[in-house]
Amino acid sequence: MNINRLQELKQKLTLESDLSSIWSFYMDNFADHPEFIELGEPAHNKFLDTVIHKTVEQMFGKKIKITDFFLIYIAQYHFFHAPFLVERRIGGVIYFEDIKIGLIAVSADYPPTDEVKYSRFSEIMQLPSPNRNELN
Repeated sequence: MNINRLQELKQKLTLESDLSSIWSFYMDNFADHPEFIELGEPAHNKFLDTVIHKTVEQMFGKKIKITDFFLIYIAQYHFFHAPFLVERRIGGVIYFEDIKIGLIAVSADYPPTDEVKYSRFSEIMQLPSPNRNELN
């Protein structure tokens, strides 16, 4: 495993139109490497929790229970990653906090087949309304 390839993953996540290619790159270079998992710490991120639930609901057209969500954060690279289950379907998420872009992948069926549903997402920051009483 070459941790420097995370920069390449970040670039793919922002530029690549083929979402399966991005996910395959992540799986091939990081996901199955124990030393990669050991780089991070267990974490909680309310934004990612909300995005995953809403996105999976849209993917399958109904509210679906998500279980075994195990979020890991690698602070040095501002990177979150996690596996999870969606009614026995295998899923996963990757997210770069510094550029606020991520990708969700979920097996379309159970038992799993080669068909996977993908969704790229970004965090939109909501700016406060301007205060007309301020001079600056």
